[in-house]
Amino acid sequence: MALKEDIKAKVKAILDEKFVVTEVTYIPKIDDPKLTFGNTGLKFTGSSLFIDLRGSTAVLNTHNKPIVAKLHMAFFHTIVKIANSLDGNVRSFNGDSALIFFQGNLKATLSTAVKCAMKIKYIIDNSEGGINELLKKYSKLDFGIGIDHGNILCTKVGVGGEHNRDIFWIGNPVNKSTVLGDNSKAPYHIAISSYVYSNLLDWAKYHTRKNAWGQEEKVDMWTPGTFTYNGQSETYYYTSYHWEV
Repeated sequence: MALKEDIKAKVKAILDEKFVVTEVTYIPKIDDPKLTFGNTGLKFTGSSLFIDLRGSTAVLNTHNKPIVAKLHMAFFHTIVKIANSLDGNVRSFNGDSALIFFQGNLKATLSTAVKCAMKIKYIIDNSEGGINELLKKYSKLDFGIGIDHGNILCTKVGVGGEHNRDIFWIGNPVNKSTVLGDNSKAPYHIAISSYVYSNLLDWAKYHTRKNAWGQEEKVDMWTPGTFTYNGQSETYYYTSYHWEV
C-alpha cells in the first residue's frame, strides 16, 4: 500500500505543479543541474538527426551474440565519431537507433546536420571506402536517417539513482526526424523535412558538375516525395548522395 500511495502522490504533484521551462543555447546532458525530477524542462532550438539500424532481428538470428555485439559497436562507434567531428551532440541511444542534435537556428546548423548524415552514409555504405566492406563477411549495415529542425524541449524522467533516469526529448523535430528515418530506404538512406530543405545552404543542396559543354552547372541532390505525418500528407526530400570522409 505504501508503494501505491507513494506513486499516486508523486503523480498528483506532477500534475498539480507548474511546469517551468528554461531556454538554453546548448544541448543538455543528464547531469545538467537545471534538470531535476521536479516539473522542469530545458528548451533549445536545433536540428534533430535520427539514425536507425535496419534488419537487426535478421542479424540477431543469423549470427551469434558476440558478432551481433561487434556489428552494433561498429555502427555506434562510426556515427559518434562522425557526429563529434562536426560538433554534433549524440544523445538517447535506444536499441538500434540514436539521436544527434545540432544546436542553433542558422542555415549552417541545418546544413551541418545534412553533412553529418552524408558523411555517415559514405563511411558506412561507400563501396570503395566504407566499413561495410569490412563487415561483408558477416552482415552489411543497413540504415535510415531523418532530419528536422525546430524547438525541442527536454526533461528528466525516472527516479534518482544512476540507472533509473534518462532525458526525454519532446517536439516535432524529434518525432518527424524519426518518421523520416523510418521511411528512408537504400540507396536513399537520408531524408529531410521540407523546412530543412528550404533552408539549406547551397553546398548542402546542390552538387556542382560539368555539363556536356564543359560548363559548371548545379544539380539538386534532393528528390521530393510525400509522407504522412500526424495524419497529414507532407513533402519531404531524399537523397542517395554522400559526403566523402
